[in-house]
Amino acid sequence: MIQLKKLFRPKIFKFLVGGGLAALLNVLLMFCLIEWLGFNTPFLRNISNVLSIELSLLFSFFVYRIWVWPGGSWTFREVFWRQLPLYHVSAGAAVVARIFLVFPLLDWWGINYVLNTLVGVLISATLNYVISDRLVFKTPVQRSHARRQADFSSEIYYPEGLAPALVHSCSLPEPPRAETSKRIKVFSIVIPAHNEEGCIVTTVQSISQLLEAERIAYEILVVNDNSRDRTEALLRQLSAQNGKVRYINNYYPNGFGFAIRCGLENFQGDAVAIVMADSSDAPENIVDYYYKLQEGYDCVFGSRFIRGGKVIDYPTHKLMVNRLANLFISVLFGLKFNDTTNAFKAYRREVIEGISPLLSHHFNLTVEMPLKAIVRQYSYTTMPITWRNRATGVSKLKLKEMGSRYLFIVLYIWLEKHLSRGDYVRKQPQLALQSKIR
Repeated sequence: MIQLKKLFRPKIFKFLVGGGLAALLNVLLMFCLIEWLGFNTPFLRNISNVLSIELSLLFSFFVYRIWVWPGGSWTFREVFWRQLPLYHVSAGAAVVARIFLVFPLLDWWGINYVLNTLVGVLISATLNYVISDRLVFKTPVQRSHARRQADFSSEIYYPEGLAPALVHSCSLPEPPRAETSKRIKVFSIVIPAHNEEGCIVTTVQSISQLLEAERIAYEILVVNDNSRDRTEALLRQLSAQNGKVRYINNYYPNGFGFAIRCGLENFQGDAVAIVMADSSDAPENIVDYYYKLQEGYDCVFGSRFIRGGKVIDYPTHKLMVNRLANLFISVLFGLKFNDTTNAFKAYRREVIEGISPLLSHHFNLTVEMPLKAIVRQYSYTTMPITWRNRATGVSKLKLKEMGSRYLFIVLYIWLEKHLSRGDYVRKQPQLALQSKIR
């Protein structure tokens, strides 16, 4: 009820109506240009996108300036020489990203132009807010009126009205504190492997040697995902040499998500880390994950893009798509974590049970698992990690095939966060706290 009252505050409600009208105008313009005027080639669809963006941008500027945040100076110099140009400059980076990255990428994935446009509107609006909310609509205050307008001068005029919505409803609560009493006795490593004969032996041996040196009780479970090369034969040799290494053939259809789900249904430890078979994940970071879990956290999420993190030989086009996708997820869920799409993460057994059943068949499982854990309020911490591109074999991730699947799972969990009314949120910490109070 409180959230509903916040949503319908006059300013936020006006923003939602104004933003909806601007988005509707954008879609209608795209429809007219593509369906009526025949702008229906990849190049012409992008041209229609540019035109509709500019017209809806002008429309949104005046709607917000007149209706949502009235006041301030309406002189020609203030509005047309300062605010409107700055509004275009601040939105320019978001628009350029949308024109040259978001729209062509989603169009390449075969996503319908209506959904493409709506997603682009959301990304463009959030980027516009992040870059320019404190620059465009903050009216300068004359020194002679400083005392009389002290309260007014401190007010920020937000071009997209996103700040109030983000402050009151977008950001998730702080993660629960870690419980230091929960110890990890056996640490499981799940590795999906599909045609990895060139690197699976090196990956498994490097991990097992380091864990042995650290005297960490472990098991390594490799899921042979219907490999057609010598992967299974090599796994048979590894398991014969080391009793802590075992493998299982994926009993689901072929696919990264299915292989992970098979491994998560069969690991035996108190916690599990998902590690790639291509040696892209540093074994030293697996040890770091283990000790962080021993501090009591439910999950440990590594990031390659924070201080101390490192990427080696990351393909440029994949890096750009990765950063854009993670920015979208971070803003949509109000997260400070910036590497959601990376598979290399660690979870306690109770987290795996709490986020099940898992839906993703493919690489979108890497997004489903951490977002479900965060939305369902399991405790987590983040730490820098190192990632290097595979030296042998072929990457199984196909960007064109995965785009719509990632978008589906992100929006699915976003709907759970906002519409499930907490039905899937973990209840154990609250019950434990109540028992202590009694």
